[in-house]
Amino acid sequence: QVQLVESGGGLVQAGGSLRLSCAASGRTFNNYNMGWFRQAPGKEREFVATISRSGYSTYYADSVKGRFTISTDNAKTTVYLQMTSLKPEDTAAYYCAAHGPGGLRLPIALSDFGSWGQGTQVTVSS
Repeated sequence: QVQLVESGGGLVQAGGSLRLSCAASGRTFNNYNMGWFRQAPGKEREFVATISRSGYSTYYADSVKGRFTISTDNAKTTVYLQMTSLKPEDTAAYYCAAHGPGGLRLPIALSDFGSWGQGTQVTVSS
């Protein structure tokens, strides 16, 4: 398993931006697909975005497409989620997850991911 630590959450006004980071402890993501999920109070955890091992392919939930961007650094030690045009309905705890080593090219189901971070809270005020 991969040890993951998220950061970058906070309070932002609607229309604002935040960038979340997820760092792997002591290793790289070279052979892992990475994903972001979120969970609002009283709701199930839902898929947000995923990026392939190569970093060349991405996939997004319809609710965030065009507003959020998932990416990794060149060293494949950190995965980012750039969030723009934030809405109050984006308020949730955001979780980073790892799928691998190897496996599916663009996993999107919770059960596809075996390693999870502790989460970082994003609150969007109206």
